[in-house]
Amino acid sequence: ANLELWQGPDNTPYKMRVYVEDGAQRSFNCVIETPRGPNTVAIRNTANLEFPLVAGVVPSEVRGERINPMAGAKSTPRTIQGGALRTYPFDPNVESVRIVLQTDGRPLNSRIELLQGPNNIKQVMEVYTEDGMERPFYAVVETPGTGNVVRVVNTATM
Repeated sequence: ANLELWQGPDNTPYKMRVYVEDGAQRSFNCVIETPRGPNTVAIRNTANLEFPLVAGVVPSEVRGERINPMAGAKSTPRTIQGGALRTYPFDPNVESVRIVLQTDGRPLNSRIELLQGPNNIKQVMEVYTEDGMERPFYAVVETPGTGNVVRVVNTATM
């Protein structure tokens, strides 16, 4: 599926492509910051007709307050330079992981993959946002089973 945030008629400050192997086992959930003015979220199913999806957009009731996705985090954020890759393995008893990507105000280009076993891709998110501080990427990914690893690739240039 493709997800876009539209701000005005000719501005798309946030784009995301999402692939999920089994949506019943691993649903996709994310939070999109929508500062400054009216915004529209567009979701387009790019799969074949035989693969429908159920999508929903729920507005936050909090205005003017920023979400702190790192509140209560058990790990320290790490810098991933342009073109670099970092993997995050975790224990089999972990049911879901929180993924937060942000920049210092520059554009954010990345590819996030959930792997189960060596190179067995279960979920992929390709993210672009024109300002990774104002609109960071924040998602909760379900991780059923064993051998799960999150791989993050900074696809931006250095």
